[in-house]
Amino acid sequence: MNPDAPAAARIDAFDPYDYDFHEDPYPTYRWLRDEAPVYHNPDIGFWALSRNADVRAALLDKERLSSAMGVSLDPAAYGPEAHRTMSFLAMDDPQHLRMRSLVSRRFTPRHIAPLRARVTEIARRHLEPALERGSFDFIDDFAGKMPMDVISEMLGVPEADRVEVRRLADLVMHREDGVQDVPPEAMTAAIELIGYYADLLAERRKNPADDLTSEMAENEIDGDRLTDDEIIGFMFLMVVAGNETTTKLLGNAAYWAHRNRGELAKVLADPSLVPAWVEESLRYDTSSQMLVRTTTEPVEYHGVTIPADEKVVLCIGSANRDDRVFDDGDVYRIGRDSSTGLLSFGLGTHYCLGVHLARLEAHVALDLLLESISDYTIDEAAAQRVHSSNVRGFATLPMSVTLR
Repeated sequence: MNPDAPAAARIDAFDPYDYDFHEDPYPTYRWLRDEAPVYHNPDIGFWALSRNADVRAALLDKERLSSAMGVSLDPAAYGPEAHRTMSFLAMDDPQHLRMRSLVSRRFTPRHIAPLRARVTEIARRHLEPALERGSFDFIDDFAGKMPMDVISEMLGVPEADRVEVRRLADLVMHREDGVQDVPPEAMTAAIELIGYYADLLAERRKNPADDLTSEMAENEIDGDRLTDDEIIGFMFLMVVAGNETTTKLLGNAAYWAHRNRGELAKVLADPSLVPAWVEESLRYDTSSQMLVRTTTEPVEYHGVTIPADEKVVLCIGSANRDDRVFDDGDVYRIGRDSSTGLLSFGLGTHYCLGVHLARLEAHVALDLLLESISDYTIDEAAAQRVHSSNVRGFATLPMSVTLR
């Protein structure tokens, strides 16, 4: 542990829905790690693990910590039907492995690497007009559009529908201050998205194309096929989890390099540092802040027993800042080696399926940005955060660039 690290802030409670927490969760995380590594919130009804070693162990403990009830605290998203919208994220093995094996082929490095040219084309289409204006919203004009287009193209969503699909995905994720469940607007958006994907799947069953939706409809392993509900659940997961987390990763990378001008100068001078920029942003302010598991039996951490059938929040964002693993964990330093401690993509059987696609998209997006500019600044006062219990990032991020 870093002896020079600041003392833990005095925190009364850990509330993942609190807007003040969303603005800066890291003092709360430090307090949790140092003072309450096994935290209990009886009012909302969860326990929390915040140290890197504990979160790592919990991610690997698939027998005692189940995913089958879902990965979100939101009551409407938690329960035995969670898999309908969260697909295999809300499954345990063997159901999880079965589902994953039937959808995973297009997400292997061998299939993702050839997408670089097309991802670059999509990214350039959105970035170049924005750069020409000199000032633009990095999220609305670029980081929110590029990943959505990539996912939508993989699924076979027509270009004309992509703006509306993204609007619905944003509504699904947003939470008003103090709201501890899925609000009506998000429920309506989710129903619309599911209906849209059901129609797309029905069309692909009649007229297959070279896309992931058609492939999932046709895939078979030893006579086993995916049902329509399973395919639609995976499509919903792709657009909400896959798209949103990459958008937020890009925004967080841009924001924290801006806030740390010496680090930004390093990548401006040496674009080969883009992968290191991405990795440090994933560690320092990961878009996926927390995951929920459910205890199947009593589990003990640090002498505290969590009973069976309890929600356990695994604080990924906290684990990635733990000074027990990362020297000066609260310092943003591009080029540090975080390979042995980084938990942004999970661990074990639920390790993120889209990890290779997310890194490819982030590398391409930031490569293109550096290719065209000599500097940029962000209007911090005008930037607005997304408010979600588990996703951290920006809804708006006004940027001004100096072109090369």
